[in-house]
Amino acid sequence: MFRFLLVASAFIACAYGASLSNDAYATAKSASDIRPDGSYSNNYETSNGIAAQEQGVGGYSASGGYSYYSPEGQLIQVSYVADENGFQPSGAHLPTPPPIPAAILKSLEYIRTHPQYDEAAHQSRNVQQFQQPRQYQQRPDSRRFSNQRKLVG
Repeated sequence: MFRFLLVASAFIACAYGASLSNDAYATAKSASDIRPDGSYSNNYETSNGIAAQEQGVGGYSASGGYSYYSPEGQLIQVSYVADENGFQPSGAHLPTPPPIPAAILKSLEYIRTHPQYDEAAHQSRNVQQFQQPRQYQQRPDSRRFSNQRKLVG
């Protein structure tokens, strides 16, 4: 009985595997070009609607895009640029940040229009104040307290 179940499950597995469509991986169209100056271009399309293309200069920059159909049947398209500023994708399905609140915009404008606290200038001013020699004068009522002196400056 065990052998019969083992053989039956093997036949079912083979039948299931044969029914799967392999055309999802079949390439319908492909092209690639690598030039001596380091630039390149590459594109491909598959029979199930997946497509991609890219061009660039090896190691410096690349731009391109890809598209595919989501499980819901919606066409997803992404275009991108990759350069010294990093990978920058764009597409209608990608999330976007919320708008900046008015209070934050107002505070950023205030910071932009008002000078920043310059610590180096402030420290040099304090150093100049403390490096000047101090001068002492006697108080006018020096008769009573002859040992006390007033700090000037």
